[in-house]
Amino acid sequence: MYFKQIEVPGIGCLSYLIGCPAAKVAAVVDPKRDVQDYLDIAGSQGMKITHVIETHIHADHVSGNQEIRSRTGADIYFHETAPAVFEHKTLKEGDCIELGTAKLEVVYTPGHTPHSLSLLVTDKSRSDEPWLLLSGDLLFVGDIGRPDLAGKELLDRQVENLYESIYKKLGKLSDRLEVFPAHGQGSLCGKGMSSKTSTTLGYERHTNPLLRLDSVDKFKKHFMQEYPARPKSFSHIIAMNAKGAPLLAKHRDDRSLTPPQFREAMGKGAKIIDTRDAPAYGGVHIPGSINIGFGNQMANWIGMAVDPESDILLVFTDNERYQDMCAFLYRIGYDKILGYLQGGIPAWQEHGYPIERLSQISVQELQEEMKRNTSLRVIDVRSESEWSKGHIETASLLPLPEMLLKGMALPKSENIIVTCRVGYRGNIAASYLQTQGFTSVHNLAGGMLAWTNAGLPVKVSS
Repeated sequence: MYFKQIEVPGIGCLSYLIGCPAAKVAAVVDPKRDVQDYLDIAGSQGMKITHVIETHIHADHVSGNQEIRSRTGADIYFHETAPAVFEHKTLKEGDCIELGTAKLEVVYTPGHTPHSLSLLVTDKSRSDEPWLLLSGDLLFVGDIGRPDLAGKELLDRQVENLYESIYKKLGKLSDRLEVFPAHGQGSLCGKGMSSKTSTTLGYERHTNPLLRLDSVDKFKKHFMQEYPARPKSFSHIIAMNAKGAPLLAKHRDDRSLTPPQFREAMGKGAKIIDTRDAPAYGGVHIPGSINIGFGNQMANWIGMAVDPESDILLVFTDNERYQDMCAFLYRIGYDKILGYLQGGIPAWQEHGYPIERLSQISVQELQEEMKRNTSLRVIDVRSESEWSKGHIETASLLPLPEMLLKGMALPKSENIIVTCRVGYRGNIAASYLQTQGFTSVHNLAGGMLAWTNAGLPVKVSS
């Protein structure tokens, strides 16, 4: 049996290629949208991809099932209850797919979604006992899949399903079973995932508190609470995956736009994502742009700040990153990429077009300003757990997801300083506030790390 985990940087997605080189066949489970990796891996082992299996219809990334089928003729499989509307084959509890020495047995495990399944994987050349569990979004390393994405009206039933799947379906399985989930750290499909990308069922039973609750009532009490913010992009991605994503071959490769072309697209309502770092963006940027630089949580911030149906314009320091950014955006369902600014900000300035600045204030400047101006608003956009470990005493907490999804109810003339841990989220927040018409916004350079390294006082919440 051949087994390979493929990790997608930036969105916390994990997919799998399983097959048998002797039989020359393979399956891909939960594929990302750009699929060349799977084709290359299968080809290097002399295998053809004949099956694409989805553990559920995903909310946080667009599937590559259509891409793989278009290039290999592979069949696509979902659980029989999945609401996919394109041609596919169905699976139910106990069904088995044989790929030479690899055997994949379906376990129906609803909870994250009503149609979720997991796969017990056996290497028949070694044993008749299952070796691996591909758990989809049921069980993560150190966490369990969130049950709220199917809607509030189904939440109570989904929590019960989750309990049944975790405690009864998985309860029958051996501690020795290795567990490979569909997501890792960085995904919003759970709350506290480990950076490790696999585990064992026994280790999770021993260390994961959600697997050590002794009643369904205690389980419900834990899960009937607040969940991580749901990005604007999730509903769009679910719809794309249910319908079948357009093939990427339909997208053009190089779309550099001259400053006049870029400005014309702006005038028609296109949204600008400026990917440069905070100091560069702060020094000069195009009015109306939002600053979301490359980082581990970039997908989540774009998903919260930018409507996925928007036409997208991009600004880079290095235009060679354009293809990487396109691949990244396509993975999360942002297909309407009009292009990038040819020549970057220098070319924009040379045309005499409007520019804007975002002040980067030092911790020393903020300290002095706080002494002079008692009406100054300091907004901390970190998470509540980060805030509780230490914050500026006069600051107010407004986590970035809440700001991006709900806005901020303050007069647009308020003098606002935004802070986070190191300045990255602060610049996203400050640039967003500028797009909303706030006229006096500043980002704390270096964030709370700079504040504490400068020896300035913090307040710890009890």
